[in-house]
Amino acid sequence: MKAVVQRVTHASVSVRREIVGQISQGLMVLIGIGPNDTAEAAEKMAKKLVNLRIFSDDDGKMNLSVDDIRGEMLIVSQFTLYGDTQKGNRPSFVNAAPPEIAEPLYEKLVESVAIQGIRVATGEFGADMQVTLVNDGPVTLLLEVSG
Repeated sequence: MKAVVQRVTHASVSVRREIVGQISQGLMVLIGIGPNDTAEAAEKMAKKLVNLRIFSDDDGKMNLSVDDIRGEMLIVSQFTLYGDTQKGNRPSFVNAAPPEIAEPLYEKLVESVAIQGIRVATGEFGADMQVTLVNDGPVTLLLEVSG
């Protein structure tokens, strides 16, 4: 399971020109799911996201988590994180999990974050979405878990 995580002051996702999810300060997470990912991987990723210390403390050090700052999380499915561009110029997505595997794991991730007390907003799985955000810092990280 792969994630692009951005520290944001606010973010939103729209489907058919209507906002379906939005947050204020917190994390914007684009999540890619591979064919061998499991519910265990979703739970590991959720714990990692909730506890990731990328918000500044009083000394200006990245020492606080989204939980510590009482922030929010916007999680959007992003199968293109598994795009392979090693051959040619057109990405291949054969390494991404098919929707029947990916969607339940995406939902498990969202549920696992919410259970930890974080307010979660989402996009619409499989939809054509437009994401708007203000990256704070900018801080952007790539995460990968297995399990």
